[in-house]
Amino acid sequence: MSETLENLSSETRQFPPPAELAANANVTAEAYEQAGADRLAFWATQAERLVWAKKWDQVLDWSNPPFAKWFVGGELNIAYNCVDRHVEAGNGDKVAIHWEGEPGDSRTVTYSELLTSVSQAANTLTDLGVVAGDRVMIYLPMIPEAAVAMLACARIGATHSVVFGGFSVDALATRIQDAAAKVVITADGGYRRGKPSALKPTVDEAVARTESIEHVLVVRRTGQDVAWTEKDKWWHETVEQAGTTHDAQPFDAEHPLFILYTSGTTGKPKGILHTTGGYLTQTSYTHHAVFDLKPETDVYWCTADIGWVTGHSYIVYGPLSNGATQVMYEGTPDTPDRGRFWQIVDKYKVSILYTAPTLIRTMMKWGDDIPAKYDLSSLRVLGSVGEPINPEAWMWYREHVGRERTPIVDTWWQTETGAIMISPLPGVTATKPGSAMTALPGISSDVVDDQAQSVPDGGGGFLVLREPWPSMLRTIWGDDKRFLETYWSRFGAGSGSSSTEWIYFAGDGAKKDEDGALWLLGRVDDVMLVSGHNISTTEVESALVSHPSVAEAAVVGATDPTTGQAIVAFTIPRGNVETEGEAGEALIQELRNHVSKTLGPIAKPRQIMLVAELPKTRSGKIMRRLLRDVAEKRSLGDVTTLQDSTVMDLISSGMNTAKSED
Repeated sequence: MSETLENLSSETRQFPPPAELAANANVTAEAYEQAGADRLAFWATQAERLVWAKKWDQVLDWSNPPFAKWFVGGELNIAYNCVDRHVEAGNGDKVAIHWEGEPGDSRTVTYSELLTSVSQAANTLTDLGVVAGDRVMIYLPMIPEAAVAMLACARIGATHSVVFGGFSVDALATRIQDAAAKVVITADGGYRRGKPSALKPTVDEAVARTESIEHVLVVRRTGQDVAWTEKDKWWHETVEQAGTTHDAQPFDAEHPLFILYTSGTTGKPKGILHTTGGYLTQTSYTHHAVFDLKPETDVYWCTADIGWVTGHSYIVYGPLSNGATQVMYEGTPDTPDRGRFWQIVDKYKVSILYTAPTLIRTMMKWGDDIPAKYDLSSLRVLGSVGEPINPEAWMWYREHVGRERTPIVDTWWQTETGAIMISPLPGVTATKPGSAMTALPGISSDVVDDQAQSVPDGGGGFLVLREPWPSMLRTIWGDDKRFLETYWSRFGAGSGSSSTEWIYFAGDGAKKDEDGALWLLGRVDDVMLVSGHNISTTEVESALVSHPSVAEAAVVGATDPTTGQAIVAFTIPRGNVETEGEAGEALIQELRNHVSKTLGPIAKPRQIMLVAELPKTRSGKIMRRLLRDVAEKRSLGDVTTLQDSTVMDLISSGMNTAKSED
């Protein structure tokens, strides 16, 4: 890849914080000054928001980079910080979780009830022989027991590893093996799109392939018939019968909290290891700062699954450490109809909503009339997470969900970073549609060229982190060498260069606009080299979605004899757009010209396909790898993680009949 990414698009719209929010904001511009003056003192102040059984001796030990130790010598218990301390403060009757099941059943869990359940689960795990340092796999639907299981592990010092409930037998078995887990916590099933979806058979098959599992704890959710072995125990016959008190013991700040597996390019998943004190400090602070959480009045809803890092940091640890009241929803956004999310917002008077751009674009495709049927006046802060959000989706979110009055915090972070790194502050930042704006106080991000030199405003390059941060991953489980190679070998000291600076490379491209605001450009693997120009798929997708006929788009680079790579776009038209025959041909021509006019002729797609759906994982990520296979007329790669594998058949058959343009 040559030195920089092209900066093709510009955005001039800006939205200052609402005056009332700014006047009462949890975090003001002063935080940037404090962190700038003394970064480590700033993070020490944030750590004081937690209850420590023993205070740390040293904020950061960076004597053996890139292996960081934060709050060295400090001791705390995460579950105590998330549950017990709120009950002790007299807030036991406060709602911790409003849970909404997909079929319409619901439960309310107070902090007192949560403490009882977590204590019972901790006692049960101890009875099953689980001790501090053991690994426990969690494979559950979005039910309150998922949060209880995580907190119970944290309470006794067991390291949890949550596996998303849509993953296959192979995915679960390889993770059990890699972690050498002792116990699996699962359910008979969960509800998805109106039907029970079984989980226990997947666990049975995965456990049969591994040797380390001694017990399987099973929550009864759907009442489906399940096979039973001597390792299996019902949650309601064990946890719910266990003693209701449990004394939370403190653990070292660097005690392993969880392993979360993220797919590796080599096929073997990477077990990202997070520890306790630094992780909780940053997740708790960022949840308080970025969402301006007022625990007395706010109702917060993060729509992610606990199988992803967003669910760990911004459903379990961040919100509960701050004493939040939150919504947890089991099902899909279109069951029983496409207004389900907005019905939940109105039912619980949700004031802070944190969701993914892919879902926002899906809602755009469904039509403006759906959110218009709901009140939504309770919303005061909107958040976006998971991938770059294009300006058009950002504006739709602001207009049709936020009703032009709520700030949007577009957040950048990763499984590896543990917590939010780059985001506007809702009471401070004048936001631009589609931009994550700037690094949070205490975070040292940069955009650099091939030589690790900062690019000027208006330039693009690689997004890096120049200083360690509290919630950073500590290593890849059992593989320090891969940790070094994957994250630290591209730039700086880890690259074998003469530099003594250790630079973390996130794998993402970014650009700085003329004002220095940051724009994420997605994975650098998704950058296209067209006639010597490095063009981000994100920018071309944004240009397509800015056309009023387009709801969503995915762009890939396909081999081209003339230009090296050519741009091929897969585009979902909005619901009311005519796409048959000549109307479709005319729309394709119009879209190609629209991109050329918006970004310049270099970014004009060679080919545009109008499609009904895009291939996505269950977490909503577009699988561009499969689209590249289609664009280059190769046989399709592995489709097991797809939400709907029939999508690819439709796209492939359409591609065979589509004609290339000039």
